[in-house]
Amino acid sequence: MNHSTFPLIPVTLLTGFLGSGKTTVLNHLVRQPELADALVIINEFGEISLDHLLFTHSAENLVMEMSSGCLCCTIRGDLVKTLSDMTWRFSRNGQRQFNRVVIETTGLADPAPIVHTLMTHPQVVNRYRLDGIVTTLDLATGNATLNRHVEAVRQAAIADCLLLTKADMVDAKTRNALLRRLDAINPAAPRWEVRHGEIAAAKVLDLGLFSTEGKAPDVERWLREEAYTDDTHHRGKEVGNAHDHHYEDEHGHHHGHDEQEHEAHHHHHDVNRHDDHIRAFCFAVDEPIPEDLLAAWLEVLMSFVGENILRVKGILNIEGSDQPVVIHGVQHIFHPPATLPAWPSADRRSRLVFITRDVSRQNIEDTFRAFRNVLPQAREAAA
Repeated sequence: MNHSTFPLIPVTLLTGFLGSGKTTVLNHLVRQPELADALVIINEFGEISLDHLLFTHSAENLVMEMSSGCLCCTIRGDLVKTLSDMTWRFSRNGQRQFNRVVIETTGLADPAPIVHTLMTHPQVVNRYRLDGIVTTLDLATGNATLNRHVEAVRQAAIADCLLLTKADMVDAKTRNALLRRLDAINPAAPRWEVRHGEIAAAKVLDLGLFSTEGKAPDVERWLREEAYTDDTHHRGKEVGNAHDHHYEDEHGHHHGHDEQEHEAHHHHHDVNRHDDHIRAFCFAVDEPIPEDLLAAWLEVLMSFVGENILRVKGILNIEGSDQPVVIHGVQHIFHPPATLPAWPSADRRSRLVFITRDVSRQNIEDTFRAFRNVLPQAREAAA
């Protein structure tokens, strides 16, 4: 797939639970030059949409409201029709008037159905590409929200970028407890602390493998496999301060006191902790992978535990090919594989990063090993 030949329109999905500050963030984002040519789709659950009353946009932004119901429920109807129609509805003299799309979802939505549509629907994938999933999480109430709502855990787990809002309203203890928790849910996503909704647009755009400028794909940034190594929880994680536009040394678990350690231990076995079931890890394969083995393994994996594989990204060394292949899946749906022109480094191992629910790294490795052992026998039998 050559993205420079086919300049697809990038779509940013802005999600986050009710009250986490999505609309305030969106208000600040669309005032910035990078989003002057963006078309914004706003969705709010219920017959009467309220978000458009809160959303103050500049004259340059085109805003379309979808209030016919929850976006995740009407996904294959309204959203597909909206995205299909937009290119001609918002055009002037035959020229499209927008070069980006931002979708703000209802706070109740599981983002996966929306992502599936953006990745696989034939009327969508030939015009648009998912640029990134940006999730807002309230620093003050985030732990309680994650405890009560599994949808909020999913939103955080599949994010490409986490915006930690209301940073001016939280103490260090509460902040650090949430940061430690996010290390387990989604260790790779950059985190930016946001005050009063202020965030630089550049921090939430071009999060995908392919950038709008058509540059060479940045596989290392996209994959971020180093975040999934076993020592993640001991190494610390930088949290950006979006208000001051620099990195601050706010490594929550490096500054943990006995009281914080006790609190974290106390909550670890809380029956309400949905994310106790979440695992994030990197799985590497040294030898080139036969294409039929990969296809069979993924098919079986998705058939049996696909709903619990929240996200998977990978760069693969396919047997017989000099070029790497990248794959990207959310739950049981995979984006069509893309072949890259060259390997990003001398490392030719296949590397897959997983964020799963109730699926262990051992499960993944064991199933792959089983397929690798059985494949030669299957080939021999077929011959």
